Amino acid sequence: MTLFLLVLLAALVFEYINGFHDTANAIATVVSTKVLTPRQAIVWAAGWNLAGALAGTAVAQTISSGLVNASAVTMLTVLSALLGAIMWNLFTWWLGLPSSSSHALVGGLCGAALATAHGDWSVLIWSVTNAKGAHAGLWPKVVLPMFSSPLFGFVGGALLMGLLTIVLRKVTPRMVNLIFGKAQLLSAGWMGFGHGSNDAQKTMGIITLALFTGTTSGAFDNLPGWASFLRVTEFKGIPLWVIVTCALTMAAGTAAGGWRIIRTMGHKMVKLQPVHGFAAETTAATILYVTASLGVPVSTTHVISTSIMGVGATKRLSAVKWGVVERIIWAWVLTLPVTGLLGYMLERLLTGVSG
Repeated sequence: MTLFLLVLLAALVFEYINGFHDTANAIATVVSTKVLTPRQAIVWAAGWNLAGALAGTAVAQTISSGLVNASAVTMLTVLSALLGAIMWNLFTWWLGLPSSSSHALVGGLCGAALATAHGDWSVLIWSVTNAKGAHAGLWPKVVLPMFSSPLFGFVGGALLMGLLTIVLRKVTPRMVNLIFGKAQLLSAGWMGFGHGSNDAQKTMGIITLALFTGTTSGAFDNLPGWASFLRVTEFKGIPLWVIVTCALTMAAGTAAGGWRIIRTMGHKMVKLQPVHGFAAETTAATILYVTASLGVPVSTTHVISTSIMGVGATKRLSAVKWGVVERIIWAWVLTLPVTGLLGYMLERLLTGVSG
């Protein structure tokens, strides 16, 4: 039970960090275009994060049961995965790099599960087809979206911005800024909702995995009657208390802000006007909502970053500061292998200490 409480604490710390780490992804454009002050944008995003987090559980079910074999998961596995993801998130936040919290958690979970299974790679679910004909596993749910979602973000942002440029070609710049200064409030809210609907669910999934592990391992056998809510015997539903707790924690983290990453996303990568912010946010939020409904844990960072790049590229390719983009891409590339290694090493270390 003590170990589970550590897992729960680590999960909520991860969720809180995810909130302020990825807040920048949701609000950087609305801040950089000066439609809202940073404080106003954070409050706005926190509210929509909360709404999005309560909107569904498809992504949570993917994390809890669709990526690694549950038989290879112990409380130490889950704790190691969370600690590895937390370490990477704090490191990239300190550097001001918008890395993926989603992939940090997935990488940590895979590395820790591999360590628990003593290097047996079969514990990782690469690709399976369920009874309904739907595809699940790391390949269709993580690897393919890792490459396709940034592409959709870049192309979608460029196409929407191109369409808006054509439609608005006879409208004065002053009127365009006035219209989209208001419209960007909606797109920023939509972005916050998409972020909550995808990212908050990942921690819901990892907590449910820990609850299932504790139940099946017998760790919860001697719990008093009032604590029966901790017992989870199947993955068909995410407990309501887990959903609410994760939603509120992410909203709290969002309210804390993430100023370092906001500066990178909103100011260093490309100079934006309200219409550009609207196009980038609308594109990214739509991708997040669609993928969340499909149970695909994509990276908020990837889709908003590439949407901003796509929008900026419609002005001219040189408008995008590609040196900053290169640093961001390196953070993307390194996230899965580094957190996988961290998860593996932490599981071996904790197993040795507890043994």
